[in-house]
Amino acid sequence: MDGKLNILLVGGGMISEEVILPTIFQERRKGKIDRVLVATRRPSTILHLREVFPKERFEGYPDPRKSDPESSHPDCYLEALDDLREPGVVVVATPDHLHTDVVLRSIEHGFDCIVEKPLCLKTADAHAIIRKASEEAAYVYTDYHKRHDKAIRAAKYRYMRGDLGEMLHGHAWIEERREMPLEVFGRWCEQSSPFEYIGVHYVDAYYFITGLKPVRVIAFGQKKFLPQKGKDAFDAVQAVIEWEGGSVLFVQTSWVLPDSNPNLTNQGLQLTGTEGTYTADHANRNCNFVTTRGGVETYNPYFFKPYPDWDDPQRVEWAGYGADSIVQPIDDILRIHARTRGLSSAQAKAVRRRMLRKLKKIRPLPEQALIGTAVNEAVRLSIAKGSVPVVFDESMRPKLS
Repeated sequence: MDGKLNILLVGGGMISEEVILPTIFQERRKGKIDRVLVATRRPSTILHLREVFPKERFEGYPDPRKSDPESSHPDCYLEALDDLREPGVVVVATPDHLHTDVVLRSIEHGFDCIVEKPLCLKTADAHAIIRKASEEAAYVYTDYHKRHDKAIRAAKYRYMRGDLGEMLHGHAWIEERREMPLEVFGRWCEQSSPFEYIGVHYVDAYYFITGLKPVRVIAFGQKKFLPQKGKDAFDAVQAVIEWEGGSVLFVQTSWVLPDSNPNLTNQGLQLTGTEGTYTADHANRNCNFVTTRGGVETYNPYFFKPYPDWDDPQRVEWAGYGADSIVQPIDDILRIHARTRGLSSAQAKAVRRRMLRKLKKIRPLPEQALIGTAVNEAVRLSIAKGSVPVVFDESMRPKLS
């Protein structure tokens, strides 16, 4: 199986079921991947995934044949790590507040990582990951899939050309239906917020487009609806972020839209510079279905959708920027292993370091992912202190102004 990766997916929730596993299985059909291991907290999740993917082979942890389906096994991924073989990669899709330990353990075991955004929730954890990844010459990629949205890439291209001039201000909005905190993330929504879970996409997008770093944050949060449902979680969070050069981005987030909202997610971005503007609705792409079975669907064909395979129309091909942002790190890691195969440990680490130095400039490796983590932490601090301004030190650690 030379040239193929072995993959361990830690976490079996919505994003794993709907995006990550379909992408991994599709890449396996292309010859890039061999073994697939999936570690979840509960055996019932493994049973569910086997029902969803009856034709795909994967090894599940914990084994449902040996444990009560609803029993909890928070550390079962460690057994899977021991079983993962080189060349291997760990995909971290746990709740956000659990990322750090899984990433650090994976690096210690000698594996590269792909992590669902955000990398982590504290800058102290981000710096620990940066140090560990640097020591081991590990590739640790954060899946900020909005970078692969062509509407975002277009804004970056035009900004780089100078078409927008110097940035003045922007407005980003991203809001989801209430089913997310009440059902999908019901067990851990109190550990997160709509800003940390989805708003951080647009923090990273602004950084990706402009290359500017944040210098000051003022944030606001509201708890009205979810506490009535027994959840001590924010309904909505807003942040005003000042960036290098004095530009300002206002980010508006919530996850309590009515269940009847035609989109799972409303989202978009507006930018104004000294030479031009950019405006895009990233949810309504003017592609819609109305069916007896599904009702009204405001359909986004660009994120992650099924299409007839070009070579076998009876088979599904999954395509979109949701897949692109997972395929990119898989391909990066394959190239790293191809360049280091057959080398001694010292030689391989030296080659890795050279490759990673280049990739740090163009990929959301920990040094870039630190920006989203820093803003997330600053938003929490600002709200906790009564919406006061929060600034950053030279290491991007938030502190009161």
